[in-house]
Amino acid sequence: MKILITGAAGRIGSALTAFFKDRYSLRLADLDLSRLDIAHDPKHEKLTLQVADLEACQHACKGIDTVIHLAGDPSPDAGFYESLLENNIKGTFNMFRAAKDQSVGRIIFASSAQAIEGYPLDAQVYPDMPTRPRNLYGVSKCFGESLASYFAHSEGLQSIAVRIGAYDEYRPDGEPLSARDMSAYISPEDLCDLIEKAMLAQELPPFTILHGISDNRFKRLNLDETRKRVGYTPKSDAFSLSSIGFFDKPR
Repeated sequence: MKILITGAAGRIGSALTAFFKDRYSLRLADLDLSRLDIAHDPKHEKLTLQVADLEACQHACKGIDTVIHLAGDPSPDAGFYESLLENNIKGTFNMFRAAKDQSVGRIIFASSAQAIEGYPLDAQVYPDMPTRPRNLYGVSKCFGESLASYFAHSEGLQSIAVRIGAYDEYRPDGEPLSARDMSAYISPEDLCDLIEKAMLAQELPPFTILHGISDNRFKRLNLDETRKRVGYTPKSDAFSLSSIGFFDKPR
């Protein structure tokens, strides 16, 4: 299996690359590949890629079985004309267009919990609920999910959107997580496992939304469908990692 990872030098891309490097044949694409730990590993292809360039995306997708599209501006405060239009709107369209044109079998799009962040914080969100972004970054992820649905149902490209929550490697001496971030937390290990399961899952519908959070005691995103669709079994719990005790447990 030949896998293209865009945004391979980012925080998630770097973790996923390390997780996949001994399992699959990788084509790693980013604007700055020098940040990758395996930048000089001859076993995997490296490609400098500007996703706003459709021709470059077409080239990047040639001979690829699965695209994992992580590239884009990850900031909830990103400006529309300053960044989101080129990186998150045009770039996402270009990757879907190129994946279809180059006969890629499946594309996994890195969506975000920001696509539903407009719901009250005490609401648990299910995949079939309408999107409700609270910022323009979230709007760009809603666009990506709609684009995935279009390419799946109208052009026959198997598409999966993973709504990634508060991704981080937990550090006891780091900045404490807010209650919201604990409920949306996903560890690197759980996210890498989820993306691999999404990549390998059989008998999925043309378009699938998966929820990317860990097995937190309280969950911002409901995991029932994600567990059912791809057999996701997250291990981390931000509340336990943060040593948050509960009255229903022995003291």
